[in-house]
Amino acid sequence: MYAIIENGAHQYRIEEGTRLDLQLQDVDENAKKLTLDKVLLIADGGEVTIGAPYVEGAKITASIDREIKGNKITVIKFRRRKNYRRKQGHRQNYLRVHIDKIEA
Repeated sequence: MYAIIENGAHQYRIEEGTRLDLQLQDVDENAKKLTLDKVLLIADGGEVTIGAPYVEGAKITASIDREIKGNKITVIKFRRRKNYRRKQGHRQNYLRVHIDKIEA
């Protein structure tokens, strides 16, 4: 059984037991569980349910592991012969979760 969910501007294919890095969300510091309800598709064997745009009554239960930072990217701006150079770094914050249950 697998599902396709929407989180922010991204779509993820998940199964039970999958570890996933989602965009950082505002959750309570003591929260241990996260419910994702934007389910686009659920496939159970040969049976596929497609939402329009979301599958009604479907939800994903995930346990929150921790907040992490992604890999560092470097942004460089350069204009030749103009003495213009800029260097900037960025690390995106993510929320690492473990998918516990897919409910249709």
